[in-house]
Amino acid sequence: MIGKANTCGLIWDFAISDFLSGTQQWVLSTMQIHGQELVAMLWRILGNEQDVCDAYQDTFLKLAHYERGQKPEHVKAYIFRSASNVAISMLRRRIIERKNLSEVNAANNRKSPANELNSRYLQENLRCSIAKLPEHLRSVLTLHDLAELSYAQVGKILGITKATARVYRCKAIQLLAVWMNRKEQKNGS
Repeated sequence: MIGKANTCGLIWDFAISDFLSGTQQWVLSTMQIHGQELVAMLWRILGNEQDVCDAYQDTFLKLAHYERGQKPEHVKAYIFRSASNVAISMLRRRIIERKNLSEVNAANNRKSPANELNSRYLQENLRCSIAKLPEHLRSVLTLHDLAELSYAQVGKILGITKATARVYRCKAIQLLAVWMNRKEQKNGS
């Protein structure tokens, strides 16, 4: 996370340094002083690199344009409040997008005998395919996707590293995709 935080912060630092006038160099020094803490907070809230970089950028743009370039009295409080507001807005947008997507999916998947049979058929095929997975892949997939545990928790339970858990899940998903595709092709032909 720290490596990504540094990358996100440094890219923005270099991009903004040319833009700032001499009277706004305090913005760059604020970014350098509080950037890592800010990115760590954004990671805890958002959990994905692209959103963190976007929120970081929005925060410092707000700071640079605060009351026509004037320095706020409490800079650290301002940037952390701005960043949390930006992150919360991003999360709210995600929730609205998911809700809209689920409504569209619900409208497309109205209960009909054909859809219900197709859904049950796919579920049964997926269950059978998961059961065919090697035990180590099946265990990671079950703990991460069905029990909703983090990779770190899965690794701890199974006695493997977090990275190994990620790799096992990826392999499991790839196998399931291949197997499910074969079954669909057999039934479609």
